[in-house]
Amino acid sequence: MKFLIPLSALSFLTILSSCFTLKEGDILFQDIDCGPYCESIETVTKGYKGADLSHVGLVLQGEGGKLQVIEANTNGVQFVSIDTFLLRSSDAEGKPKVLVGRLKRKHRALIQDAKDSAQALLGSAYDPIYDITDDSYYCSELLYESFKKANGGEPIFDLYPMTFIDPEMGELFPIWVEYFESLDHPIPQGELGLNPGGMSTSPVLRIIHRYGRPSGM
Repeated sequence: MKFLIPLSALSFLTILSSCFTLKEGDILFQDIDCGPYCESIETVTKGYKGADLSHVGLVLQGEGGKLQVIEANTNGVQFVSIDTFLLRSSDAEGKPKVLVGRLKRKHRALIQDAKDSAQALLGSAYDPIYDITDDSYYCSELLYESFKKANGGEPIFDLYPMTFIDPEMGELFPIWVEYFESLDHPIPQGELGLNPGGMSTSPVLRIIHRYGRPSGM
């Protein structure tokens, strides 16, 4: 008779990592469960194969050659461990709701310079108003700017007019009205920007691995 032994989070991730190996420069797209804010982002832009994606980070080698994730969240631009990133959200089977994107061969030479650019931004403030022109950063903006600088000032990811309008109702999401009122800032409807869902469908990369199943897939 076989007995099923419950897996700890650590041993579970060890098994996951034995099936797939991350590389420096890989881009992690995450369906993170942060309530109405994430839901509205996921509603207006569907990701790869319909995935609901609301966060993104870049895999880089840290001290001692250990892989980490650099990301921009409400605490600013910072490094987090791979485990910390993967364990933030899980699907019905307890697997991380994360897709892995890898740049196509044409752009892989940019990874080292993008790494240097991203690390130079460590400690920068989070961008709460999604302004692509200022010196603070939201998650997808961090990757956009890092690879843009690595590519001699030419972006490899596309910007699109942002929308904060519920496509079903044809009106602004109430959550965003409240959010920008609290910041005393106009809603940047139509301003250029980008989000994780849109980035995941970029022609410059391929989605090569799925840890779990993000909602929508």
